Amino acid sequence: MNEEELRKSVEKQVKRMQRADKERPTLLAQSVFMGTLTLLFVLPVIVGAYLGNWLDDMTQGYSMHWTLGLIFIGLVIGVVNVYMYIREHD
Repeated sequence: MNEEELRKSVEKQVKRMQRADKERPTLLAQSVFMGTLTLLFVLPVIVGAYLGNWLDDMTQGYSMHWTLGLIFIGLVIGVVNVYMYIREHD
């Protein structure tokens, strides 16, 4: 490797490091990101729990089938939401 190639390589690395330093996320940006992930995960679970409870109240007797089923579906939807969001914003 000659001197010119070494100089170009070092300049390229310095520029990459400077760009990475500028694009470093702030505490506010990281907080917004984590809050968004939380909402994407928790909201389907809560909606599933309330909808399942409402459906169980419509049936006679003591039943938790709809509640448990829709909570599970909410968990799956929440995990898929978080995965897709992270994949898109990575």
